[in-house]
Amino acid sequence: MQSTDAPVRFTVDGAVATITLNRPDTLNSMSDALMQAISDAFAEVERDSDIRAVVLTGAGRGFCSGADLQAAATSPRFESSATGSMDDVFNPALKAVHNCPVPTIARINGAAAGGGMGLALSCDITIAARSAFFVATFGPRLGIVPDMGATWNIPARVGRARALGITLLGERITAEEAQDWGLIWRAVDDAALDDTVADVAARLARMSPDAAFRIRRSIDAAQNNGFAEQLDLEMLHQRTLIPHNMQTGAEAFVNRTEPVFAGRRTDPEQR
Repeated sequence: MQSTDAPVRFTVDGAVATITLNRPDTLNSMSDALMQAISDAFAEVERDSDIRAVVLTGAGRGFCSGADLQAAATSPRFESSATGSMDDVFNPALKAVHNCPVPTIARINGAAAGGGMGLALSCDITIAARSAFFVATFGPRLGIVPDMGATWNIPARVGRARALGITLLGERITAEEAQDWGLIWRAVDDAALDDTVADVAARLARMSPDAAFRIRRSIDAAQNNGFAEQLDLEMLHQRTLIPHNMQTGAEAFVNRTEPVFAGRRTDPEQR
């Protein structure tokens, strides 16, 4: 049984796992222990083939306030250990989110600041309460480059002009602005956040997990592929997916029912 004061809580309800950052007294600021716990939770998702979707969220009134700046301000050795922590625990945690075998949803219930913004954008679908906000504090407030995948995810979602404005100015971005800019999937009323996330998670859990994984990787690959390369990649995936899924989907379409796909995940060696 998990301790109530564990840095991350991991729960499973049916086919949906929920990973909750659990340092509410510091707005779920990032420590080595918290980031290692994120990696451990995603390793559990990897092991449990019944899980088909993951929700990542924060306990209390915020999603994540970024790095634990109290430690940075008071530890004389912080500067020398920071990049070591990135290499040992922070970056592996982000890679675990990105490489998750099933779709991921970020449930943003409050502030997503600095590295917390990077973590929020590392998920496939980001849904925010209307009272939530995003802020890239890295450059203007800390004099560092955005990390936690922010320099990859922000321009990919909103383009160069807005990415530079977001990262160089460090202004707060409301949930509605984030939705309008394409930074996140959706902003919803605070009272609707849980129901919206649950509905999206349930829809993702009904998908073919192999198709969901290949869709995610195809979208990522399109950032660097030419048109012809992308056509070839699509065909490569279809050679696997059509024999497994197409008839099931077509029969459900003809019969006006919901398709029920087998729970086959992409072979780890193909990821």
